[in-house]
Amino acid sequence: MENLSVPFDRRVWQEATTLRDAGWDVHVICPRGSKRDTEPEAVVDRVHIHRYPLRAATGGPAGYLREYGAALWHTARLARRVGPVDVVHACNPPDLLFLPALWLKRRGARFVFDQHDLIPELYLSRFGRGKDLLYRAVCALERWTYRAADVVLATNESYKDVAIRRGGRRPDDVFVVRSAPATDRFQPVPPEPELKRGKPHLLCYLGVMGPQDGVDYALRALAKLRDEVGRTDWHAVFVGSGDAFDAMVELSRSLGLDEQVRFTGRIPDADLVRHLSTADVCLSPDPRNPLNDVSTMNKVLEYMAMGRPIVSFDLREARVSAGEAALYAPANDEAAFARLVARLLDDPDERARMGKIGQERVTGRLSWRNSQAALLAAYAAACRDHTPVSAGAPVRTGFKAGKRPRS
Repeated sequence: MENLSVPFDRRVWQEATTLRDAGWDVHVICPRGSKRDTEPEAVVDRVHIHRYPLRAATGGPAGYLREYGAALWHTARLARRVGPVDVVHACNPPDLLFLPALWLKRRGARFVFDQHDLIPELYLSRFGRGKDLLYRAVCALERWTYRAADVVLATNESYKDVAIRRGGRRPDDVFVVRSAPATDRFQPVPPEPELKRGKPHLLCYLGVMGPQDGVDYALRALAKLRDEVGRTDWHAVFVGSGDAFDAMVELSRSLGLDEQVRFTGRIPDADLVRHLSTADVCLSPDPRNPLNDVSTMNKVLEYMAMGRPIVSFDLREARVSAGEAALYAPANDEAAFARLVARLLDDPDERARMGKIGQERVTGRLSWRNSQAALLAAYAAACRDHTPVSAGAPVRTGFKAGKRPRS
């Protein structure tokens, strides 16, 4: 993978440990983190991790070319060091990792494409241009990745539909492996009223802060909650970081929210659980755009695991995930979003009911247990009629996993 370090990326880490427990020897190739996951080589819980230095893109298309070029070079270098593999498991973004995957396929590996994002929709959501050269290029890269893969992992049914309809994949070759919170990580603890900074209520946002993540919508909604709804009985905390972090801090200041909104950056899991356990309402302000409408938001599932009620914009996959655990404002309507927050602040019984529904959904059909079964089924499909390339040799893997030969 290219866009996060491991084990910081929870989905990849859950997949890696699931495969390890199923008898695979797992190696992960990924970039180094800036504050964690900084060692070049590590073995964590019997998963081998190979990390490379990578500077995030700045300065437009040229910056992305530098970033992706460096990532591909390091990935190919480390894959050669790892040795023969049975399965190469590549996660996007970007839709470029099919290139080292093809090199490994020519040496006998099978290719599992793990589609975390729809890159054409991401491009449209960020830049709004549907016919320029770069858009056509990202569409072509997606097609080539689909074509190269033996099986595809989709994060939800909307992504599966894209793989079939746009990618030309057979339904039997696309497996829905939903991202799901690790329930041992998200265990409620007693609330800490001091986190509310003297206010009766705490609002919480958890997640990445990128251009398409809607933190700006949340901040403008909170300004309307104060100015138009007349509510000042709340404190809000925004947990996480990303490309738009500094801009969001500045926007909060310009809206006069300094005294009521706090940005923590990334924080340890224990502190994250403390804030979520104390929160009265959690915010999922992702605006409707071509990407968000069909994407599953990890923060929604994490709020649900903690038993927190949610206010979200009305997105197709948000409703699939949260159901009655959330209230839904009309798409991108910040005033309506603010009114729904106020409605929940006034109704503790409804908050408790919604929180219970969310926890039951996460422990039921949205649990990682179900995703584990789908992941292992995908590997079985990829490896049918396949003689391990590592048979009779030391066990090795490429991007994600190589299986121990069995006698």
